[in-house]
Amino acid sequence: MPQVKIIAKNFMDMVASLPAMKLDALYHNTFICEAILRSLPPLAKKYVLQMLYIDVPVTAKAMEEWVLADGFSKHRVAIDRLIQLRVFTETSDRKKETSYRLNPTFQTNLQKHLIYGGVLPREPMPSNITVRLPSLDDLEAYALVQWECFLLQLINSTQTEKLTNFSSSLMKVFQRGLLTQREKEAPRLTESGFQFLLMDTNAQLWYIMREYISNSEERGVDPADLISFLLELSFHVTGEAYNINTLTEFQRNTIKDLADLGLVKLQQGRKESWFIPTKLATNLSMSLSDTSSRKQGFVVVETNFRLYAYSSSKLHCEILRLFSRVEYQLPNLIVGAITKESLYNAFENGITAEQIISFLQQNAHPRVAERTPSVPENVTDQIRLWETDLNRVEMMPSHLYDEFPSRDVFDAACDYAREYGGLLWEDSKKMRLVVKAEIHLHMREYLRRPK
Repeated sequence: MPQVKIIAKNFMDMVASLPAMKLDALYHNTFICEAILRSLPPLAKKYVLQMLYIDVPVTAKAMEEWVLADGFSKHRVAIDRLIQLRVFTETSDRKKETSYRLNPTFQTNLQKHLIYGGVLPREPMPSNITVRLPSLDDLEAYALVQWECFLLQLINSTQTEKLTNFSSSLMKVFQRGLLTQREKEAPRLTESGFQFLLMDTNAQLWYIMREYISNSEERGVDPADLISFLLELSFHVTGEAYNINTLTEFQRNTIKDLADLGLVKLQQGRKESWFIPTKLATNLSMSLSDTSSRKQGFVVVETNFRLYAYSSSKLHCEILRLFSRVEYQLPNLIVGAITKESLYNAFENGITAEQIISFLQQNAHPRVAERTPSVPENVTDQIRLWETDLNRVEMMPSHLYDEFPSRDVFDAACDYAREYGGLLWEDSKKMRLVVKAEIHLHMREYLRRPK
């Protein structure tokens, strides 16, 4: 039976990429089971809950009867996701009939969670011990400042002022792929580095956490233990204080790193010390597409291509320089213009028109965010036109798939490629599709699996 492989593009994909033994061990933690259940597609959640109290395997044919004819492709995506995460185990009998059953450890812990209700990973400290706790607004402001300080140091490693406590070796791990340096030259942002700065905070955070987890073995930390702790941390209450003495040594070291990223705030009392999770920490297990943590916008773009950013952030100024001409900076206002030259410079560095437009829309000042559109149409149209001047033809390594045996297999293949961001083109009439080269091996293995 071929193993389902995935490309890690969010937290749960990284969980799925763990070896089977480590993934099974994770399910001894009730909070991991709940986090996994939350992350599943709606149909996959339905299957888990339907089979929660079934202790025998359910045949694939029987499960297909639970689905309407037009939902078969979603059914395949749900089944594959459950297999990737080892929530489902797949077996075949002598007649080669495929059956599925819930992972016993996952099943037992989820049953307990439903019967006894959810409990916190650890109890908050009494209010008479934790004095001067920050308000939620103060905590959010702290997280934003810490995150911006980290990003500034990340993209400008030549600065003399050290803004975080990360070791130079760990900072280089974070900078891997974002910065490049030639001999006797200052570091420069790569194409990925420019795109990284235009991502929303959730996507940036995931990128950094992915590198942090991938490098954990070099620091003597088991990736499975680190993932388990980070997901457990997401079940703590934002703004509550938790005793650091309840943590293991590796967890205490991790908490110090997370404080530099703005995920937690550390405080010291007379006798006790504690950590306070911020929204960045409690949102760790959420989808990258979640927008609940989106910060208030600050950018106003006018029809004459003038740009006004109501911000005192050095990071905001550096980001705006990527695609606009910053003319002057006041204590709480950045004034600039979007020009053909500034955009050409951005395009040459790998930034796309859609990324620039998306950044301006997502960070639009509240006064203009209420308008439709929030960025003037003549500006967005011109940005796209200037990009097409440089990008007449785009070359991309890809693979063509055709001669599908049935419409259901074709639709399921399209959904699989689309889910992992690899679908480039499809022709539903002739049942042909083109996918990115980077997912070709995974796509081939998926299609070879018995349907």
